[in-house]
Amino acid sequence: MTGLLAPADRDAALKTLPAWSAQQDRRAIARDFKFRDFNAAFAFMTSVALLAEKSGHHPEWSNVYNRVSITLTTHDEGGLTGKDIALALAIDLLPSANAAG
Repeated sequence: MTGLLAPADRDAALKTLPAWSAQQDRRAIARDFKFRDFNAAFAFMTSVALLAEKSGHHPEWSNVYNRVSITLTTHDEGGLTGKDIALALAIDLLPSANAAG
């Protein structure tokens, strides 16, 4: 899917992604994850990196010890697209994402 999502489409997609929040000022979505320790956080990031590489769509993210913050936006399109929604859905299906507190 390409092309910017209309606000109504973004809102509908976010209903399927309750842990993600719209970043109005960025035309993006974001989610924070907290793990038991650095190793668990790093393992999660590795899993996300493999998903991102496979899809050819890469997140903005940061890691501090046991916390990982992910922001998804499609830079080439200037905002939120179906690629971001698809990657967020794939991330949410990772077992480690569900183990995050």
